Amino acid sequence: MMMLLNDNNNNENQKTFENTSKIQNMENCKVCKDLFSACRQQEIEEKLIEEETARRVEELVAKRVEEELEKRKDEIEREVLRRVEEAKRIMEKQLLEELERQRQAELAAQKAREEEERAKREELERILEENNRKIAEAQAKLAEEQLKIVEEQRKIHEERMKLEQERQRQQKEEQKIILGKGKSRPKLSFSLKSQD
Repeated sequence: MMMLLNDNNNNENQKTFENTSKIQNMENCKVCKDLFSACRQQEIEEKLIEEETARRVEELVAKRVEEELEKRKDEIEREVLRRVEEAKRIMEKQLLEELERQRQAELAAQKAREEEERAKREELERILEENNRKIAEAQAKLAEEQLKIVEEQRKIHEERMKLEQERQRQQKEEQKIILGKGKSRPKLSFSLKSQD
């Protein structure tokens, strides 16, 4: 019986303990929730503070930059103008150098063209001289041939004249013989002989 009572007590104690644990867990959960909620709230506040701080720092930096720019405005403008002038000077120099390069290239091209034209002209003059020489040689040869032909014609003419003169002389001789002029014909002698 004692044992039974002890078992009952143990069971009740166990239940009480379990109930107490549940209550404590519930309370713990509530505390946890409160703690969690407080932590969230703190995180949110920290984030807001951080954002606000960043915003203020950004504003402060922008304001300081603006103030610094305002203070150094003349200096900055002078520096900008100096850089613009420097860039302009460099560009002008580069442009002049480029123009000079182009001018030199054009001069070189013109000189090359003139040299090519001179070479062509010299070649044409050489060809012309060669042609003139050949023409002169051909003309000299032709003149020589013409002289030979004229000489041959003269000789033929002289030969014809001689032949003609000879023919005329022979013809005259024949006429003299026929006509008996100038003792060219032998005398005929006639004699009468008596017949016995």
